[in-house]
Amino acid sequence: MRLPDEFVALFSADRPARTDDLLDHIGTWGSVPTPMGTFQLVPVRVERDLPLIHGWMNDPAVAAFWELAGHPNETEKHVRAQLDGDGRSVPCLGVQDGTPLSYWEIYRADLDPLARHYPARPHDTGIHLLIGDAEHRARRLGSTLLRAVADQILDRRPACARVVAEPDLRNTPSVAAFLSAGFRFDSEVDLPGKRAALMVRDRVLRHAL
Repeated sequence: MRLPDEFVALFSADRPARTDDLLDHIGTWGSVPTPMGTFQLVPVRVERDLPLIHGWMNDPAVAAFWELAGHPNETEKHVRAQLDGDGRSVPCLGVQDGTPLSYWEIYRADLDPLARHYPARPHDTGIHLLIGDAEHRARRLGSTLLRAVADQILDRRPACARVVAEPDLRNTPSVAAFLSAGFRFDSEVDLPGKRAALMVRDRVLRHAL
């Protein structure tokens, strides 16, 4: 089996610690229309966004699955680990009509530990999502945003044939939102700390689901 060139390059001694193109410059993707307004992924800036994200992480409904409730340092450590990494995971705010309503992590699933648990393909792109406030979760915003972001990934990352996610099996509203957004249930996978539903949105089925 031949490893992707990008994967090998990440561990090359003469390569800089961070690359900027593993996710095709999310910060330049721009906004997209959705049935609920204009949406844009905005890469996180800790000094600006930490209080908001920390507040969301302390919502009991969010904390049950993200496990980042408590002191702001815990949230900051989680976010900075991505910002200071090699670019394989990018934390973002989801901004709807100018208002941040959600937190996202867009990541290279094929370069992530997740790839040990399913037959990953080069450029598989993963997503994590939380909707910040209960009132917005009640509006069933998740499926609309998941579809919009999955479409944007497929538009902006032509090498990516699949968008994947691994919500906790116990999080039935999240699994339902992925299904409503055009993802299919692939399998159950045992990950550290949870049994997950592997959800997949295939480029070839993009307009069929």
